Amino acid sequence: MENIIMITGKVKYTITLDPGVWIFDDRRIDLTTYFLTKNKNSDSLEEYTKAVSKHWDREIMEGAIFPPTLKSEKKFEKEKVLTGTFGIPLKPFLLNAEPNSDALTLVIHSKDKQYEFPLEDAYDLIVGFSKEGKPLSSDGPIHIYLSDGSNQDNPIKNVTGFTIK
Repeated sequence: MENIIMITGKVKYTITLDPGVWIFDDRRIDLTTYFLTKNKNSDSLEEYTKAVSKHWDREIMEGAIFPPTLKSEKKFEKEKVLTGTFGIPLKPFLLNAEPNSDALTLVIHSKDKQYEFPLEDAYDLIVGFSKEGKPLSSDGPIHIYLSDGSNQDNPIKNVTGFTIK
């Protein structure tokens, strides 16, 4: 239960987050390369559509039998998941909580102190949940990164919850 994070406050729905399952989420991002590339605000539905389209095209061209290259790609992806450093955008979770119209601020609670962000800026935050394939157990369960990467080497650690004010 200590790894469970809550989004509470001026919201229609209180959201419970479990960082342990995000490794299986298609929205996860590789934090080792995310801040190096120019950050594009792309639509996740658009990315999903492109991925499905690419897979569909491959099946039409090569049939449903997986060629050796596809097997190699799957093996590479599995290994990447086991050794990667990952995060996930906070925006979908905030949107699912449905903040009230008078909500202006996101408060991040950590063991050390509280951090406040304007709600509009909070939608761009990245939640780190694994480092080199391991959960963030010593100073986690999650880390918070600014979308511009300015705190990449010093993220907000020991996060215990979120409150929308």
